[in-house]
Amino acid sequence: MSRAYTIIVPLFHTLSPLRSHCTQGVATVKAAILTVSDSRRERDDTSGAAIREILETHGFEVSGYEVIPDDRAQIGARIQSWADGGAVGLIVTTGGTGLGLRDVTPDATRDIMEYEVPGIAEAMRAEGLKHTPMAMIGRGVAGVRSGTLVINLPGSEKGVRESLAVVAPVLRHALELLAGGSSDHGVG
Repeated sequence: MSRAYTIIVPLFHTLSPLRSHCTQGVATVKAAILTVSDSRRERDDTSGAAIREILETHGFEVSGYEVIPDDRAQIGARIQSWADGGAVGLIVTTGGTGLGLRDVTPDATRDIMEYEVPGIAEAMRAEGLKHTPMAMIGRGVAGVRSGTLVINLPGSEKGVRESLAVVAPVLRHALELLAGGSSDHGVG
């Protein structure tokens, strides 16, 4: 039995809201996707669909999905409700992270988060800069609310794919740490 198996399985067996099932030492963590857009609807939400595809590829179960307008109070309330409900370990938003007057997703996220995880947002911006100089004006943040990791992604499908490609490898470990696990990767 590998060391990772002995850490992950007991952890997720005791924290049932973060898992839906556990087979062969790999827990399926529940996630929620929030698309923020005044004009987009579920049928044409390519960035939300890309998030779902990538998360499911990495073993997450998407148990919540919603498209809401660029309204600071509404965004914060939805994130807070999902996080405080304890049913998901990860919330990923898409949209509303630019410089426009209606781009309020980072502000709404900061309003309700307990603390930031700046390295995640920094890594996403650094990856974005490899593809476009416009990444430097992205304001997305990452943080924690009620033991749930919240990550703001850009509103474009391309930006979503680039951002998740760089952070996906650390998501499980981050969630293990939030659930009380110990770090053996030099972080903690």
